[in-house]
Amino acid sequence: MEFPAPPHYLPWHLVPSNLLFPYNFTPENYVHWTETPQSHIFSADIPGVRKEELRVEVEDSSYLIIRTEAAAMDGESTVPLRKFKRKFRLPGRVDIDGISAEYENGVITVTVPRLIRRGFYIDPATVPERLEVLARAA
Repeated sequence: MEFPAPPHYLPWHLVPSNLLFPYNFTPENYVHWTETPQSHIFSADIPGVRKEELRVEVEDSSYLIIRTEAAAMDGESTVPLRKFKRKFRLPGRVDIDGISAEYENGVITVTVPRLIRRGFYIDPATVPERLEVLARAA
């Protein structure tokens, strides 16, 4: 036996996501990735973590790892330490030596510059007036 759909029925794929999830929910370990012509930019909100506890590493020239490392505390603390770890596969053409990171106001931003290959340049002043053809296409 088949029941008819109620009149207020809408298919899930037609309902806007802000109605399905009305709260501004962002996972705790969310990392925002932005791609620009010059670089890839990864940024994450990690409030309450000291700069000395953050680690940005490159593994096997293929993976970028952003993580927190618990620093040794002098006294006993009842506040749990915030753990964070994300691993990303790097695109093929990036400058690994140029990776930079900054941590300001609880937000870490890692910039991975693209490796831009420069082609050769022929100065028009050095090209003779007449070029000699050495071979012809068949």
